[in-house]
Amino acid sequence: MMTTKSLYTSLLLAFITLGVQAQIDRSVMPEAGPPPEIQLGQPQTFKLKNGLKVLVVPDRKLPRVSVQLSLDNPPVMEGDLAGVADLTSSLLGNGSKNIPKDAFIDEVDFMGASISFGAQSASARTLSKYFPRILELLADAAINPNFTMEDFDTEKARLLTFIQSQDKDVTAIADRLQDALAYGTQHPYGEFMTRETVAGVTLEDVEQFYRNYFVPANAYLVVIGDVDFGEVRELVTKYFTPWTRAVPPSYSYTRPANVQYPQINFVDMPNAVQSEIRAIRLADLKMNDPGYLASILANRIFGGGFQGRLNQNIREDKGYAYYAYSSLGNDKYAPAAFTALTSVRNAVTDSAVVQILQELDSITLPTITSEELNNAKAEYTGSFVMALEKPETIARYALHIETENLPPDFYTTYLERLNAVSLQQVQLAAEKYFNPRQTRIVIAGKGSEVISGLGGIMHQGKAVPIRYFDKQAKEVEKPDYNISLPPGVTIQSVINSYFDAIGGKQAIEAVETLKLVYKGTAMGSDIRVVELRSVDKFAQNTYMNDDLMMGVIANGDDLFMKQGGNKMPLPPAMQQDLKKVLGTFPEKLILANQEALLAGIEKVGEKDAYRINVPGEVVQASYFYDVESGLKLKEAVAVSMNGQISNQEVIYMDYKEIEGIRFPGSRIGSIGQQLLESQLLEVKINEGFSETDFD
Repeated sequence: MMTTKSLYTSLLLAFITLGVQAQIDRSVMPEAGPPPEIQLGQPQTFKLKNGLKVLVVPDRKLPRVSVQLSLDNPPVMEGDLAGVADLTSSLLGNGSKNIPKDAFIDEVDFMGASISFGAQSASARTLSKYFPRILELLADAAINPNFTMEDFDTEKARLLTFIQSQDKDVTAIADRLQDALAYGTQHPYGEFMTRETVAGVTLEDVEQFYRNYFVPANAYLVVIGDVDFGEVRELVTKYFTPWTRAVPPSYSYTRPANVQYPQINFVDMPNAVQSEIRAIRLADLKMNDPGYLASILANRIFGGGFQGRLNQNIREDKGYAYYAYSSLGNDKYAPAAFTALTSVRNAVTDSAVVQILQELDSITLPTITSEELNNAKAEYTGSFVMALEKPETIARYALHIETENLPPDFYTTYLERLNAVSLQQVQLAAEKYFNPRQTRIVIAGKGSEVISGLGGIMHQGKAVPIRYFDKQAKEVEKPDYNISLPPGVTIQSVINSYFDAIGGKQAIEAVETLKLVYKGTAMGSDIRVVELRSVDKFAQNTYMNDDLMMGVIANGDDLFMKQGGNKMPLPPAMQQDLKKVLGTFPEKLILANQEALLAGIEKVGEKDAYRINVPGEVVQASYFYDVESGLKLKEAVAVSMNGQISNQEVIYMDYKEIEGIRFPGSRIGSIGQQLLESQLLEVKINEGFSETDFD
């Protein structure tokens, strides 16, 4: 019950609140106050004779220390050995010539610390009481790396598998092409790894790359945390002085240039359920350029955040995609890049490109408003001030001043200069860096569904030409998307041919329960997949070294996922979609599905295959059957949830006959970013199941 005192207090607060609201016009944004005064601590520094520069930022708040070693070398062209830097990165940190790999890793783990390496970097995190030893281990691994043939072979195999998995990743191919086409494959920023270049790398190549580029001439060591400057100086001098003084090789490259007119550069990805779109334009922008702050404000307004024009158009207004953003880089060695990117449904690919071009046109005209500029400044001010609370920020800013040729007061006057940027300066920056007339639109998508729409795009009264490329960024002729189905081919005929190929419809109808077990190896572990099927039940459990990783269970109307001992019901829409492709053989339900569509003929490897699509609200499934043999060659699934799409596919090969029915003897899918090739271990037909199999 409310007391008299609390009642009056509440009434008084309500009155005060109403009075304040009556005096404030909330339709008018409050005027921004003066920018806060920036008190930026300066790191203490020293330099070793071999060229290593050291920055120390004491921070006593917590008993921990972080160490970052950065090699500020010019970009490296790997050429025919593309992949050697990745292999060098993966081999560094595997102990040293003085400490074997296992002993090194065990000691770091015992201290609860971490040490990691890149091709031209290293880092460590530790409790302050272990800092001297961790710094010693970091220096030892950096200066005396332990490159062994065993580790090299393992990492090379892993990298080759990763490259193979990327070949069907639409996002990865779009990212590859945007850089390769913008910079050219003969530039460090445009080259990329292939199976051929990685296969050609030897252990001696890795050792030579390390000797050439992991050198102290352009190296910076940043130490942050619960340390004393004197102690750091003594330890660094002791452990890093043996690092031999050397300067990395320097090379010159042809300077890349922008295209002379807007164009679409298209790579066909027949498995794509969405189009990956990248609008890219090179930008000569450095942090010490007078127009740097105006440029980043222009990008923030265009597409640098959720409220950017691009996202508000593509996502909020049109509903084409889950996101649409842009970025504007800076680089002291080569042209940086302005990039706008989004991922949209096939059906709206052409519409999304039109909207991107229109937004580029608009931002380069005098359309930026004072409100947009003030909002962008406010966002940068907020993020800048919040970042100052972290000691890592002080170190990063100090490193930028060293490496980017910035004036000493670049960050102490940052907000003052940011707030002084005028509307005219931002508009000039937008005109300079976002010019659509010199922008290429890179698209990785399903050509058979999107090319006809892309062919009709106009910009400023002219047709936007389309150039075609393969996955290796080589220009090709326009693919033939008009492969027509032979007369009389239907879903019924394709599935009948499949049933005939694997044993005949009578044998298929006799199967009431089916158990399949496949086994492969990934991530150094045995992966076993056990699949159980009946008319109204389904279970697919994946085990890693006999421990359950994940399971999908359908027991009548009860569909759920298992992870460990946890059971999670699947979303209702996903349940409805999955019910369309269950049963002993999913093809039985596909025949009864009025929404199933015979989409045409596509290549699966070197073979022509009929494609049958089974649409759904969440799960879109596609099945591919060999035109010649009738056998199923592939299944592909796209799961759309929360604006994101996850794509998975399985390739079927080497069919084997068991009890009169042919099953794939091996299949290739993926687990994480690794390909998993599994072999058929066991088939049981009509032996029944236990109820516990579906719990």
